[in-house]
Amino acid sequence: MTSKLSLAAASVVAAALLGGAASAQEAATVAFLMPDQASTRYEEHDYPGFQQAMSELCPDCTVIYQNANADVSLQQQQFNSVIAQGAKIVVLDPVDSAAASGLVQMAKSQDVKVIAYDRPIPDTPADYYVSFDNKGIGQAIAQSLVDHLKAEGVPAGAGVLQINGSPTDAAAGLIRDGIDVALDGSEYETLAEYDTPDWAPPRAQEFTAGQINRFGADIKGIVAANDGTAGGAIAALKAAGVDPLPPVTGNDATIAALQLIIAGDQYNTISKPSEIVARAAAEVAVAFLKGETPEPKTTLYDTPSELFVPAVVTRENIKAEIFDKGIQTPEEVCTADYADACRELGILQ
Repeated sequence: MTSKLSLAAASVVAAALLGGAASAQEAATVAFLMPDQASTRYEEHDYPGFQQAMSELCPDCTVIYQNANADVSLQQQQFNSVIAQGAKIVVLDPVDSAAASGLVQMAKSQDVKVIAYDRPIPDTPADYYVSFDNKGIGQAIAQSLVDHLKAEGVPAGAGVLQINGSPTDAAAGLIRDGIDVALDGSEYETLAEYDTPDWAPPRAQEFTAGQINRFGADIKGIVAANDGTAGGAIAALKAAGVDPLPPVTGNDATIAALQLIIAGDQYNTISKPSEIVARAAAEVAVAFLKGETPEPKTTLYDTPSELFVPAVVTRENIKAEIFDKGIQTPEEVCTADYADACRELGILQ
Protein backbone atom coordinates (compact mmCIF):
# COMPACT_ATOMS: atom_id res chain seq x y z
CA MET A 1 0.00 0.00 0.00
CA THR A 2 2.74 2.44 1.02
CA SER A 3 4.75 1.80 -2.11
CA LYS A 4 1.70 2.39 -4.33
CA LEU A 5 0.97 5.70 -2.58
CA SER A 6 4.60 6.74 -2.89
CA LEU A 7 4.55 5.83 -6.56
CA ALA A 8 1.41 7.91 -7.11
CA ALA A 9 2.91 10.85 -5.27
CA ALA A 10 6.07 10.57 -7.32
CA SER A 11 3.97 10.62 -10.49
CA VAL A 12 2.27 13.84 -9.40
CA VAL A 13 5.65 15.47 -8.68
CA ALA A 14 6.98 14.31 -12.04
CA ALA A 15 3.96 15.77 -13.83
CA ALA A 16 4.54 19.10 -12.10
CA LEU A 17 8.19 19.08 -13.10
CA LEU A 18 7.27 18.31 -16.71
CA GLY A 19 4.93 21.22 -17.18
CA GLY A 20 2.66 21.50 -14.23
CA ALA A 21 -1.00 21.33 -14.92
CA ALA A 22 -0.84 19.73 -18.34
CA SER A 23 -2.80 16.83 -16.84
CA ALA A 24 -5.52 19.28 -15.79
CA GLN A 25 -5.83 20.34 -19.42
CA GLU A 26 -5.76 16.85 -20.85
CA ALA A 27 -8.83 16.27 -23.01
CA ALA A 28 -10.47 19.41 -21.59
CA THR A 29 -13.36 20.86 -23.59
CA VAL A 30 -13.58 24.58 -24.34
CA ALA A 31 -16.54 26.21 -26.09
CA PHE A 32 -16.36 29.23 -28.38
CA LEU A 33 -19.84 30.74 -28.82
CA MET A 34 -20.24 33.63 -31.26
CA PRO A 35 -23.33 35.85 -31.71
CA ASP A 36 -24.24 36.27 -35.37
CA GLN A 37 -23.37 35.88 -39.01
CA ALA A 38 -24.18 39.44 -40.09
CA SER A 39 -20.46 40.11 -39.80
CA THR A 40 -18.13 37.71 -41.58
CA ARG A 41 -15.37 38.19 -39.00
CA TYR A 42 -16.49 35.36 -36.69
CA GLU A 43 -16.19 32.67 -39.33
CA GLU A 44 -13.18 34.15 -41.12
CA HIS A 45 -11.04 35.42 -38.25
CA ASP A 46 -12.24 34.95 -34.65
CA TYR A 47 -12.90 31.21 -34.66
CA PRO A 48 -9.89 30.25 -36.85
CA GLY A 49 -7.69 32.45 -34.64
CA PHE A 50 -9.01 30.87 -31.44
CA GLN A 51 -8.73 27.34 -32.84
CA GLN A 52 -5.16 27.95 -33.96
CA ALA A 53 -4.14 29.38 -30.58
CA MET A 54 -5.77 26.52 -28.68
CA SER A 55 -4.08 23.94 -30.89
CA GLU A 56 -0.74 25.48 -29.91
CA LEU A 57 -1.46 26.08 -26.22
CA CYS A 58 -3.48 22.96 -25.45
CA PRO A 59 -3.17 20.36 -28.23
CA ASP A 60 -5.28 17.80 -26.37
CA CYS A 61 -8.17 20.20 -25.74
CA THR A 62 -11.40 19.93 -27.69
CA VAL A 63 -12.88 23.17 -29.04
CA ILE A 64 -16.62 23.35 -29.72
CA TYR A 65 -17.68 26.21 -32.00
CA GLN A 66 -21.26 27.47 -32.32
CA ASN A 67 -22.78 30.60 -33.87
CA ALA A 68 -26.20 31.76 -32.64
CA ASN A 69 -27.14 33.68 -35.80
CA ALA A 70 -28.49 36.61 -33.73
CA ASP A 71 -30.97 34.34 -31.91
CA VAL A 72 -30.99 34.76 -28.11
CA SER A 73 -32.86 31.51 -27.52
CA LEU A 74 -30.53 29.59 -29.82
CA GLN A 75 -27.50 30.91 -27.98
CA GLN A 76 -28.98 29.79 -24.66
CA GLN A 77 -29.56 26.32 -26.12
CA GLN A 78 -26.00 26.24 -27.40
CA PHE A 79 -24.70 27.34 -24.00
CA ASN A 80 -26.64 24.57 -22.27
CA SER A 81 -25.49 22.06 -24.86
CA VAL A 82 -21.76 22.75 -24.54
CA ILE A 83 -21.94 22.53 -20.76
CA ALA A 84 -23.76 19.21 -21.12
CA GLN A 85 -20.88 18.14 -23.38
CA GLY A 86 -18.45 18.85 -20.57
CA ALA A 87 -17.11 22.29 -21.43
CA LYS A 88 -15.12 23.68 -18.51
CA ILE A 89 -14.56 27.05 -20.17
CA VAL A 90 -17.06 28.96 -22.32
CA VAL A 91 -15.83 31.88 -24.41
CA LEU A 92 -19.04 33.84 -24.97
CA ASP A 93 -19.76 36.71 -27.34
CA PRO A 94 -23.38 37.35 -26.38
CA VAL A 95 -26.25 38.04 -28.73
CA ASP A 96 -27.92 39.96 -25.90
CA SER A 97 -25.63 41.25 -23.18
CA ALA A 98 -28.44 41.49 -20.62
CA ALA A 99 -29.73 37.98 -21.32
CA ALA A 100 -26.19 36.63 -20.99
CA SER A 101 -26.25 37.52 -17.30
CA GLY A 102 -28.35 34.42 -16.64
CA LEU A 103 -25.90 32.26 -18.59
CA VAL A 104 -23.00 33.47 -16.45
CA GLN A 105 -24.96 32.74 -13.27
CA MET A 106 -25.78 29.24 -14.48
CA ALA A 107 -22.14 28.59 -15.39
CA LYS A 108 -20.94 29.73 -11.98
CA SER A 109 -23.34 27.31 -10.29
CA GLN A 110 -21.71 24.47 -12.26
CA ASP A 111 -18.11 25.59 -11.75
CA VAL A 112 -17.74 26.55 -15.41
CA LYS A 113 -15.63 29.61 -16.26
CA VAL A 114 -17.02 32.22 -18.65
CA ILE A 115 -14.75 34.48 -20.69
CA ALA A 116 -16.76 37.36 -22.12
CA TYR A 117 -15.50 38.02 -25.62
CA ASP A 118 -15.78 41.24 -27.65
CA ARG A 119 -19.08 42.21 -26.00
CA PRO A 120 -19.13 42.71 -22.23
CA ILE A 121 -21.75 41.32 -19.83
CA PRO A 122 -22.44 44.28 -17.52
CA ASP A 123 -25.05 42.85 -15.13
CA THR A 124 -23.15 39.77 -13.90
CA PRO A 125 -19.36 39.81 -14.01
CA ALA A 126 -17.84 37.05 -16.11
CA ASP A 127 -14.59 35.47 -14.98
CA TYR A 128 -12.66 37.53 -17.55
CA TYR A 129 -13.31 39.87 -20.48
CA VAL A 130 -11.18 40.26 -23.62
CA SER A 131 -11.90 42.79 -26.34
CA PHE A 132 -10.72 45.82 -28.17
CA ASP A 133 -11.42 49.14 -26.45
CA ASN A 134 -14.90 49.67 -27.85
CA LYS A 135 -15.49 53.15 -26.44
CA GLY A 136 -12.09 54.13 -27.83
CA ILE A 137 -13.10 52.71 -31.21
CA GLY A 138 -16.25 54.81 -31.34
CA GLN A 139 -14.42 57.95 -30.36
CA ALA A 140 -11.60 57.28 -32.84
CA ILE A 141 -13.75 56.72 -35.92
CA ALA A 142 -15.98 59.71 -35.14
CA GLN A 143 -13.06 62.02 -34.33
CA SER A 144 -11.37 60.94 -37.55
CA LEU A 145 -14.51 61.98 -39.45
CA VAL A 146 -14.77 65.30 -37.59
CA ASP A 147 -11.14 66.10 -38.33
CA HIS A 148 -11.69 65.21 -42.01
CA LEU A 149 -14.75 67.45 -42.29
CA LYS A 150 -12.83 70.35 -40.77
CA ALA A 151 -9.87 69.76 -43.09
CA GLU A 152 -12.26 69.76 -46.06
CA GLY A 153 -13.70 73.10 -44.95
CA VAL A 154 -17.17 71.80 -44.03
CA PRO A 155 -18.64 74.67 -41.99
CA ALA A 156 -19.66 74.50 -38.34
CA GLY A 157 -23.29 73.50 -37.85
CA ALA A 158 -23.29 71.05 -40.77
CA GLY A 159 -25.12 67.79 -40.18
CA VAL A 160 -24.08 64.15 -39.77
CA LEU A 161 -25.97 60.91 -39.28
CA GLN A 162 -25.12 58.50 -36.48
CA ILE A 163 -25.72 54.77 -37.08
CA ASN A 164 -25.08 52.72 -33.96
CA GLY A 165 -24.93 48.95 -33.53
CA SER A 166 -27.41 46.58 -31.97
CA PRO A 167 -29.34 47.88 -28.95
CA THR A 168 -28.90 44.47 -27.25
CA ASP A 169 -25.10 44.56 -27.57
CA ALA A 170 -23.27 46.23 -24.68
CA ALA A 171 -20.18 46.66 -26.88
CA ALA A 172 -22.33 48.63 -29.33
CA GLY A 173 -23.35 50.83 -26.42
CA LEU A 174 -19.69 51.51 -25.64
CA ILE A 175 -18.98 52.32 -29.30
CA ARG A 176 -21.99 54.68 -29.26
CA ASP A 177 -20.68 56.37 -26.10
CA GLY A 178 -17.33 56.96 -27.80
CA ILE A 179 -19.03 58.37 -30.90
CA ASP A 180 -21.03 60.69 -28.67
CA VAL A 181 -17.85 62.01 -27.05
CA ALA A 182 -16.41 62.99 -30.43
CA LEU A 183 -19.59 64.36 -32.01
CA ASP A 184 -20.84 66.20 -28.91
CA GLY A 185 -17.46 67.88 -28.64
CA SER A 186 -17.47 68.97 -32.28
CA GLU A 187 -19.04 71.88 -34.11
CA TYR A 188 -21.23 69.55 -36.17
CA GLU A 189 -24.87 68.64 -35.58
CA THR A 190 -26.22 65.10 -35.34
CA LEU A 191 -29.24 65.16 -37.64
CA ALA A 192 -30.57 61.71 -36.67
CA GLU A 193 -29.40 58.65 -34.75
CA TYR A 194 -30.33 54.99 -35.14
CA ASP A 195 -29.66 51.77 -33.21
CA THR A 196 -29.39 49.01 -35.81
CA PRO A 197 -31.17 45.77 -34.77
CA ASP A 198 -28.74 42.82 -34.87
CA TRP A 199 -26.20 45.06 -36.66
CA ALA A 200 -28.10 44.17 -39.85
CA PRO A 201 -26.80 46.11 -42.89
CA PRO A 202 -30.25 46.14 -44.60
CA ARG A 203 -31.71 47.94 -41.58
CA ALA A 204 -28.92 50.54 -41.71
CA GLN A 205 -29.63 50.94 -45.42
CA GLU A 206 -33.34 51.50 -44.77
CA PHE A 207 -32.59 54.10 -42.11
CA THR A 208 -30.13 55.95 -44.33
CA ALA A 209 -32.56 55.98 -47.27
CA GLY A 210 -35.17 57.58 -45.05
CA GLN A 211 -32.76 60.24 -43.86
CA ILE A 212 -31.66 61.03 -47.42
CA ASN A 213 -35.29 61.74 -48.25
CA ARG A 214 -35.54 63.87 -45.13
CA PHE A 215 -32.25 65.82 -45.14
CA GLY A 216 -30.82 65.42 -48.64
CA ALA A 217 -27.62 67.34 -49.26
CA ASP A 218 -27.52 68.50 -45.62
CA ILE A 219 -25.93 65.13 -44.74
CA LYS A 220 -22.23 65.93 -44.75
CA GLY A 221 -20.99 62.76 -43.06
CA ILE A 222 -22.16 59.47 -41.58
CA VAL A 223 -20.69 57.85 -38.47
CA ALA A 224 -21.48 54.13 -38.85
CA ALA A 225 -20.43 51.86 -35.99
CA ASN A 226 -19.11 49.00 -38.11
CA ASP A 227 -18.37 48.05 -41.69
CA GLY A 228 -21.67 46.26 -42.20
CA THR A 229 -23.76 49.28 -41.25
CA ALA A 230 -21.38 51.47 -43.26
CA GLY A 231 -21.95 49.27 -46.30
CA GLY A 232 -25.70 49.60 -45.83
CA ALA A 233 -25.43 53.38 -45.62
CA ILE A 234 -23.23 53.56 -48.73
CA ALA A 235 -25.67 51.36 -50.66
CA ALA A 236 -28.49 53.76 -49.76
CA LEU A 237 -26.45 56.77 -50.84
CA LYS A 238 -25.61 55.18 -54.19
CA ALA A 239 -29.20 54.07 -54.76
CA ALA A 240 -30.31 57.66 -54.20
CA GLY A 241 -27.77 58.95 -56.72
CA VAL A 242 -25.81 60.97 -54.13
CA ASP A 243 -22.59 62.20 -55.75
CA PRO A 244 -20.08 62.82 -54.36
CA LEU A 245 -20.65 60.52 -51.39
CA PRO A 246 -20.25 62.05 -47.94
CA PRO A 247 -17.54 60.39 -45.83
CA VAL A 248 -18.76 57.28 -44.02
CA THR A 249 -16.96 55.63 -41.08
CA GLY A 250 -16.72 51.93 -40.31
CA ASN A 251 -15.07 49.42 -38.00
CA ASP A 252 -13.69 45.85 -38.40
CA ALA A 253 -11.56 46.21 -41.56
CA THR A 254 -13.55 43.62 -43.50
CA ILE A 255 -12.40 42.91 -47.04
CA ALA A 256 -15.53 44.59 -48.42
CA ALA A 257 -14.83 47.73 -46.39
CA LEU A 258 -11.18 47.81 -47.41
CA GLN A 259 -12.29 47.66 -51.04
CA LEU A 260 -14.75 50.53 -50.44
CA ILE A 261 -11.98 52.60 -48.85
CA ILE A 262 -9.61 51.88 -51.73
CA ALA A 263 -12.36 52.90 -54.16
CA GLY A 264 -13.00 56.10 -52.18
CA ASP A 265 -16.56 55.16 -51.17
CA GLN A 266 -15.90 54.62 -47.43
CA TYR A 267 -13.79 57.05 -45.42
CA ASN A 268 -12.38 54.93 -42.59
CA THR A 269 -12.49 51.68 -40.67
CA ILE A 270 -10.72 50.23 -37.66
CA SER A 271 -7.96 47.68 -38.05
CA LYS A 272 -8.48 45.25 -35.21
CA PRO A 273 -7.29 41.80 -36.24
CA SER A 274 -9.70 39.53 -34.39
CA GLU A 275 -6.96 36.94 -34.08
CA ILE A 276 -5.33 39.16 -31.42
CA VAL A 277 -8.35 38.96 -29.14
CA ALA A 278 -8.94 35.30 -30.03
CA ARG A 279 -5.42 34.40 -28.92
CA ALA A 280 -5.84 36.38 -25.71
CA ALA A 281 -9.05 34.46 -24.99
CA ALA A 282 -7.23 31.17 -25.61
CA GLU A 283 -4.42 32.19 -23.26
CA VAL A 284 -6.93 33.06 -20.53
CA ALA A 285 -8.81 29.79 -21.09
CA VAL A 286 -5.64 27.71 -20.76
CA ALA A 287 -4.64 29.62 -17.63
CA PHE A 288 -8.00 28.76 -16.07
CA LEU A 289 -7.55 25.12 -17.06
CA LYS A 290 -4.21 25.15 -15.25
CA GLY A 291 -5.91 26.48 -12.13
CA GLU A 292 -4.24 29.87 -12.50
CA THR A 293 -5.83 33.31 -12.13
CA PRO A 294 -5.03 35.38 -15.23
CA GLU A 295 -3.72 38.82 -14.34
CA PRO A 296 -6.07 41.58 -15.56
CA LYS A 297 -4.73 44.57 -17.45
CA THR A 298 -7.77 46.64 -16.40
CA THR A 299 -11.32 46.22 -15.08
CA LEU A 300 -14.62 46.86 -16.87
CA TYR A 301 -18.04 46.25 -15.32
CA ASP A 302 -16.30 44.72 -12.28
CA THR A 303 -14.75 42.12 -14.59
CA PRO A 304 -10.99 41.56 -14.90
CA SER A 305 -10.24 42.57 -18.48
CA GLU A 306 -7.74 43.02 -21.25
CA LEU A 307 -8.62 45.67 -23.85
CA PHE A 308 -6.55 46.16 -26.98
CA VAL A 309 -6.10 49.52 -28.72
CA PRO A 310 -6.75 49.41 -32.50
CA ALA A 311 -5.72 51.70 -35.37
CA VAL A 312 -7.89 53.89 -37.60
CA VAL A 313 -7.45 53.11 -41.30
CA THR A 314 -8.11 55.56 -44.12
CA ARG A 315 -7.10 55.62 -47.77
CA GLU A 316 -3.94 57.48 -46.76
CA ASN A 317 -2.56 54.74 -44.47
CA ILE A 318 -4.30 51.59 -45.71
CA LYS A 319 -1.15 50.25 -47.38
CA ALA A 320 0.94 50.66 -44.22
CA GLU A 321 -1.68 49.43 -41.74
CA ILE A 322 -3.25 46.57 -43.68
CA PHE A 323 -0.92 45.31 -46.38
CA ASP A 324 2.56 46.11 -45.06
CA LYS A 325 1.58 44.48 -41.74
CA GLY A 326 0.23 41.38 -43.49
CA ILE A 327 -3.30 41.71 -42.11
CA GLN A 328 -4.64 41.21 -45.64
CA THR A 329 -2.91 40.45 -48.92
CA PRO A 330 -3.26 42.34 -52.21
CA GLU A 331 -4.51 39.12 -53.80
CA GLU A 332 -7.45 38.98 -51.37
CA VAL A 333 -8.47 42.62 -51.65
CA CYS A 334 -7.29 43.98 -54.99
CA THR A 335 -9.62 42.05 -57.26
CA ALA A 336 -10.24 43.22 -60.82
CA ASP A 337 -12.66 46.01 -59.89
CA TYR A 338 -10.13 47.52 -57.47
CA ALA A 339 -6.83 46.78 -59.22
CA ASP A 340 -6.38 50.27 -60.70
CA ALA A 341 -7.09 51.97 -57.36
CA CYS A 342 -4.72 49.56 -55.62
CA ARG A 343 -1.99 50.52 -58.08
CA GLU A 344 -2.71 54.18 -57.42
CA LEU A 345 -2.12 53.59 -53.71
CA GLY A 346 0.99 51.50 -54.27
CA ILE A 347 -0.62 48.31 -53.00
CA LEU A 348 -0.11 46.70 -56.39
CA GLN A 349 2.82 47.44 -58.66
